[in-house]
Amino acid sequence: MKKVYLIMSKNPSKFLLKMVKHTLNNKDYILIDDYKNIPNLKNKKILFAVELDDFGGNIFIQKIFNQLFILGKDSLKNSIGSVLIYNSKNDLYTKTMAQNIIFNANILGCTFPGRPLVEATKSLLNMKTLANAKNMTLKEALFCSCDTLGNNLENFNHKKLEKPKLLVLHSSNYETSNTLRLWSMVKENLNNMDIKEIHIANGTVRDCIGCPYTTCKHYGENTSCFYGGIMVEEVYPAILEADSIVWICPNYNDSIAANLKAVINRLTALFRKTKFYDKSIFSIIVSGNSGSDAITKELISALNINKTFKLPPNFAIMETANDKDAILEVENIEKKAYEFSENITDFLQK
Repeated sequence: MKKVYLIMSKNPSKFLLKMVKHTLNNKDYILIDDYKNIPNLKNKKILFAVELDDFGGNIFIQKIFNQLFILGKDSLKNSIGSVLIYNSKNDLYTKTMAQNIIFNANILGCTFPGRPLVEATKSLLNMKTLANAKNMTLKEALFCSCDTLGNNLENFNHKKLEKPKLLVLHSSNYETSNTLRLWSMVKENLNNMDIKEIHIANGTVRDCIGCPYTTCKHYGENTSCFYGGIMVEEVYPAILEADSIVWICPNYNDSIAANLKAVINRLTALFRKTKFYDKSIFSIIVSGNSGSDAITKELISALNINKTFKLPPNFAIMETANDKDAILEVENIEKKAYEFSENITDFLQK
């Protein structure tokens, strides 16, 4: 295994150090605790270990990323990352800090395995579900998660394919959607891929109502869901077949479209039976004004952190276009679309 590069500030708490110890499992590592002396982090395995202050921030990690961006948009190219977050103050901020770290590292070229985060809140109640499932204490569940995180970072493997299967999910209209217009530009440059599109029309997907665990598990074991419909008939089989999923996400009030949000929520039943570590996600995001990063972080949290999809480097193309066909007026948009298609191809295809 390559040595892990551990990014962690000086004088960490004993608790964070114990999380790190379980994650690295006595393997050799190189500590980066000085943002002014960052080594070459391309083609590396990286563990971000971050402890939060009273306001949910960490000045050290902010300075690290400021320096990484100065070093260039490819400063983490071909690297694999995972994240530890500890908040001894309260039960807030751990997930948002993780989203920010993964978002920024991904822009710099870092790939993240499925479920690349272990978070420890003050109460550790975020560990309760796992603790109950494994008959462990909250601390035991936390450190078990750290062990798993370290194994996933060490053993991460990505196989390229001759003819990848690409599933595209959207709920928009080709006649009016800038986001779909951008997807069309990207699609033109994708060769030798098996591409399937599913339109999630209004009224076709009911949102998850949070069935009891046993009910959800029962339906999931049969690759089904209580509500059935297009999710069971089309979406579940297509996801199981796909190597990667492209989420077409116009910005609706700084969130993804309700229909697609319902799709993500309804994946829980399928997830009970099938984990998605071998599948990846990409996204095309267009905002009318601003906020594309908010959409990107929502996808990272829901699909990479929670639902175990791999996050390829630069997994999202984010643009701003308001009026109909305004995407065509974005500077260098054809070049950007081509480069994004190349990114998809490079990650998926032999």
